[in-house]
Amino acid sequence: MGRYTGPKGRINRRIGAVIFENAGAMRAFEKRDYPPGQYGKRKKLSDYGVGLREKQKIKFYYGFREEQLRRFFKAAKQMPGNTGENLLIMCECRLDNAVRRAGYTLTRMQARQGVVHRHFQVNGKTCDRPSYQLKAGDVITVRNRPNLIKYYKELIEAGSSPSCDWLRFDKDALRAEVAARPTAQDVSLPVEVGQVVAFMSR
Repeated sequence: MGRYTGPKGRINRRIGAVIFENAGAMRAFEKRDYPPGQYGKRKKLSDYGVGLREKQKIKFYYGFREEQLRRFFKAAKQMPGNTGENLLIMCECRLDNAVRRAGYTLTRMQARQGVVHRHFQVNGKTCDRPSYQLKAGDVITVRNRPNLIKYYKELIEAGSSPSCDWLRFDKDALRAEVAARPTAQDVSLPVEVGQVVAFMSR
């Protein structure tokens, strides 16, 4: 599921949260915030169903495939502290997520595409890995190419930067700096991570 190409509004409605941020998906969710289907009724979920839904939130929101999420979860378990919080913080520290949270792009999928197409540099070196883990002090910039600079300035003007305390963004210089490692309170996704940990520990 690294690149989901199906109906995004349907996923927002099924999960009950704004996972995809493109205009069509947002409109579909705002008009009909109940689940898709003939009757649009929310059935009471079992514990398994709740855990699956919360896991799917993370997968769709951050653009994971199942094996990628399992790899992140395994690394989070090996770190000291709360496994669920560690998992979400690792997800927040991904380069594609930071590009979106800083305000370079309008959606996460747009940010992921920009990273894969080598539009961004980390500490002066071009990086094409969306899952690259950022550290405090890292600096994200747009490659010094006139067409890219013009493109991202237009995107920044068209959108608004999400509030993000752990990133400092200079939109004039197209420069974002990781001020500090994010905490669990900085995670923008509304998810019951305890349910995810229980589900993935089965």
